[in-house]
Amino acid sequence: MGLSSSLNAGVMGLSVNAVKLGTISNNIANSQTFGYKRADTEFADMVLAQTRGSFAAGGVRAITFREAGAQGALITTSNATDISISGRGMLPVTDVSGLSTSASDRPMMLTTTGSFSTDDNGFLRTLSGLHLLGWPADTAGNVGAQPRDSVAGLEPVRVNLNQFAASPTSNIQLGLNLPASETQNGASGAPLNLPIEYFDSLGRSQTLNMVFTPVVPATGASNEWNVEIFDNAGNPLVPVGTFNVTFDASATGGGSVATVTAAGGATYNAGTGAVSIAAASGAIDIVVGTSGQTSPLTQLSASFAPLAISKDGAPIGNLNSLEIDESGFLQAIFDTGFRRTIYQIPIANVPNFKGLNAEGNQAFSVSQESGDFFLWDAGDGPVGTTVGFALTESTTDIANELTDLIQTQRAYSSNAKIIQTVDEILQETTDIIR
Repeated sequence: MGLSSSLNAGVMGLSVNAVKLGTISNNIANSQTFGYKRADTEFADMVLAQTRGSFAAGGVRAITFREAGAQGALITTSNATDISISGRGMLPVTDVSGLSTSASDRPMMLTTTGSFSTDDNGFLRTLSGLHLLGWPADTAGNVGAQPRDSVAGLEPVRVNLNQFAASPTSNIQLGLNLPASETQNGASGAPLNLPIEYFDSLGRSQTLNMVFTPVVPATGASNEWNVEIFDNAGNPLVPVGTFNVTFDASATGGGSVATVTAAGGATYNAGTGAVSIAAASGAIDIVVGTSGQTSPLTQLSASFAPLAISKDGAPIGNLNSLEIDESGFLQAIFDTGFRRTIYQIPIANVPNFKGLNAEGNQAFSVSQESGDFFLWDAGDGPVGTTVGFALTESTTDIANELTDLIQTQRAYSSNAKIIQTVDEILQETTDIIR
């Protein structure tokens, strides 16, 4: 019993060290593979029933796993959609079969990095065929509430659906000075015209025309203006809103807005300092200022000077590039300078990364040992942030692998020596019979 168990233990030792040699070989072969997670082998003894005065060698078995949670070094690249994670977590991806299946049946895999680019159908994928998954944003760039423990809300990221975009103007800020001399007794009372370009919902350039008419008093100064707003996209002869504004002429007021009264379809929000009008393409807020604060609209002893008028919105533009920020928001950047969020890329976390099943191409799938996944916003909870222009290097350390290679070689030789020794002992036993 003792000799046969020793022989079996030696044979099993050769087998498990061959497995260890296989993991070392694979690690070294993938030392330059981006996103590769080092494989390792642990040994566990196999104990047979023991009695006093006797011992039987049970042998050893090999347990292999990948250190899927290990963080490799990040290197900078020139591709904005080379995406990595700085910290814990993995990116959700799917294979080509996931493009034609429903969301609930779509296979989800996980990877820590990928060099993504658009294919001929506009999907963002790696050369190995991993398609990036994300939550789609609406036309305003907002991502609604999504299920965190399910793939139901995820879909393959498709870029060509956002090839063209326009952003309508919804906010205009008046950086404008009105001459104080125009509201004094004896002034001409001539109106001042201010045309302002804005963009409608189709990306077309339109014009708002603001007419500032001073209130000329019989004596002194009124510091008051009546303002009419005309929209050339609608009826340019009928104002879409009017408001009356007075200015503070005190020593501390400095020509800032004192009161604003809106009429003719316009409304005034004293909290934001904005006059809201209904233009032909939608609502637009025109910020004029609030009482007691520094205002963008002033009346000082200077000329009519519209020097710092700003607005949001953009005309129609062509998709120029993609970028991802640290919160996982994938943004489309258009040649007009307009940016819009098109997807949010969540980060998946599991309780036990070593329990993930390796699927090839640096991808993993959830198993019973890994536990269920949970989708976090990048940078939230236990997970790290997303990093563009970066890839994750292999977690293989060549020096450590070569050291393990030497140790494994010695262990293999020692187990071979056990088999040789048992063979010699059995030969001696045979010679005794002779």
